[in-house]
Amino acid sequence: MTEKRISAGILGTGWAVPDKVVTNQDLTRLVDTNDAWIVERTGIRERRVAEDMPVSELAYRAAKMALDDAGTAPEELDLIIVATLTPDRVIPSTACVLQDRLGATRAAAFDLSAACSGFAYASTVAGQFISNGMYRKVLVIGAETLSKVVDWTDRNTCILFGDGAGAAVYGPVEDGYGLLSFDLGSDGSGADVLDIPSSGSLNPVTAQTLAQRLNFIHMDGKAVFRFAVDIMGKTVESSLAKIGMEKESIDWLVPHQANIRIIKSAAKRLKLPLEKAIINIEHYGNMSAASIPVALAEAAHAHRFKKGDIIALAGFGAGLTWASCIVKWAKED
Repeated sequence: MTEKRISAGILGTGWAVPDKVVTNQDLTRLVDTNDAWIVERTGIRERRVAEDMPVSELAYRAAKMALDDAGTAPEELDLIIVATLTPDRVIPSTACVLQDRLGATRAAAFDLSAACSGFAYASTVAGQFISNGMYRKVLVIGAETLSKVVDWTDRNTCILFGDGAGAAVYGPVEDGYGLLSFDLGSDGSGADVLDIPSSGSLNPVTAQTLAQRLNFIHMDGKAVFRFAVDIMGKTVESSLAKIGMEKESIDWLVPHQANIRIIKSAAKRLKLPLEKAIINIEHYGNMSAASIPVALAEAAHAHRFKKGDIIALAGFGAGLTWASCIVKWAKED
């Protein structure tokens, strides 16, 4: 006899962004670009920059807000997952630093690396632990300080990225609500189109790699754009197909905030009016693993979701990776 699985859903959300705002006009003083071109091509007008703040600080602030929203004490947490490509240090994990700072004395903790797909990846991991009864409360955070790995002399990349953190507390919800389906994928043949060449054991940081500026993000923008336009809508379709749900069932799309043209393409493929896509790219740019949870938390706290809404989370990123989740919103407004 198959044991009944527990429905796992979002109990609370939170977000945090640095105070410093860097506008497109500010960037014209650093590189040869202009506001109109950036807005037309990306939809970005400004982004937040953390300066001296580590990613663990942003993660902590978002986590505290999410825990408060969920009515959950840190001591109740069984697991903390931090999705990030900009951890405080390679070791220890940022999740362990956060576990101690929160006082989550019972929680296991680890970081997850899936770049911009990280929050969706981590959400599915949290959902599986809860659904099989191993854990009851899991804190999932997407947090980045991309300003620390952006080459501010490269006009192709410095216009795109920003810093921030978003968090969600996952736990048991009533049957039929919460995480309904997911789709995860990767294509490692595209590993070199978006990477930080000198950041690990393959090409360790040396005086030479620093001089070549290989410790910063390098991206083949055209290749990433082609990949993203194809995969963003496709991964949501895959998640829907697994539960026999049609595109028309979606009430809200919470996409990775990489480029407004990619978001529009995904909405069109899913036959979803653009006003049903949660978009904040204008103010924050691409925050990688933080993009989806910040957009989700802002919308939730603005009471845009009602209980029973079908929400599609969708992301793509370096790896190459992609991920989507279909969520039936369980939280009372």
